[in-house]
Amino acid sequence: MLKLCAICGKGSQTGKVVTRKGQAKAKGGTGKKIVRSSKRKFSPNLQKMRILIDNQSKQVYVCTRCIKKGRIRRA
Repeated sequence: MLKLCAICGKGSQTGKVVTRKGQAKAKGGTGKKIVRSSKRKFSPNLQKMRILIDNQSKQVYVCTRCIKKGRIRRA
């Protein structure tokens, strides 16, 4: 099962980690240079909860944004 929010469908996103090398210009150097970048994954803050979906109790993953906004009804 994919880890997605059952309410809004929020899932993981991809991004990069950028590695820089050198001394900053403000500190007297020639500036920071990008040496390499590697891929990484940004995971949403999902919580496993028991909520009511179509008047039936189900245990699903819900993101914290949906919990704070009150989009769910707890079982």
